[in-house]
Amino acid sequence: MKFHVITLFPDLVASYLSESILARAIKEKKIKVSFYNPRDFVKPTKIQKGKDKPYLRVDDKPYGGGPGMIIQAEPVLKAIEKALSKIKTQKSKLKNKIQKVKVKIIFFSPSGKKFDTEYAKVSAEKYTDIILICGRYEGIDARVKKIFKTEDISIGDYVLTGGEVPAMIVIDSISRQIEGVLGNFDSREEERIASSDVYTRPEVLEFKGKKYKVPKVLLSGNHKAIEEWRGNQKVEIKDQK
Repeated sequence: MKFHVITLFPDLVASYLSESILARAIKEKKIKVSFYNPRDFVKPTKIQKGKDKPYLRVDDKPYGGGPGMIIQAEPVLKAIEKALSKIKTQKSKLKNKIQKVKVKIIFFSPSGKKFDTEYAKVSAEKYTDIILICGRYEGIDARVKKIFKTEDISIGDYVLTGGEVPAMIVIDSISRQIEGVLGNFDSREEERIASSDVYTRPEVLEFKGKKYKVPKVLLSGNHKAIEEWRGNQKVEIKDQK
């Protein structure tokens, strides 16, 4: 699986990917993540030419008025084209021509389709490349998603500063569905009966004069009873949502 992240702040996502399981997955080439900064597709103005670090502007005021700034369409469109060009080049280098390249372009939006584990599973099975468009400020010019017919995705009913955190969530969740990313593929919590309540040593925890014990069923060695307990815990958690 190859992820292509379009963002003004690639270091935000890269720092998350540099640790733990995802870092190992990248090192072992189970997944690959590339970054495309819209600023790289903006030319400096005449006044800025010659400066060591010119500020390459990618935003402007919204039509119709309103607060904040909007990311312009053209730099983002060029970044998407760059990603698609890279995917096309990779396709031509494939030794096994039977393997088909299938691309999904995701546009993060609070009004988009809710992202969940099932979406992650289908994406991991169906696509070879996923392009993630991370917005900032008040958003990205809507013509971007019309031109490339992107899929609007939301990770929850709230608004964030930018699309980088959603991109991390999507990469993390989809990567888990790729065999070899986790040490044991069956260790995926979503594939087994599990609850949010887990325990480890010590058996009796003393804190501020009180004792907190591990549920007896987990110490019983009765695997059937343990699975039933975990299943009941999972149902209770689901009912509360």
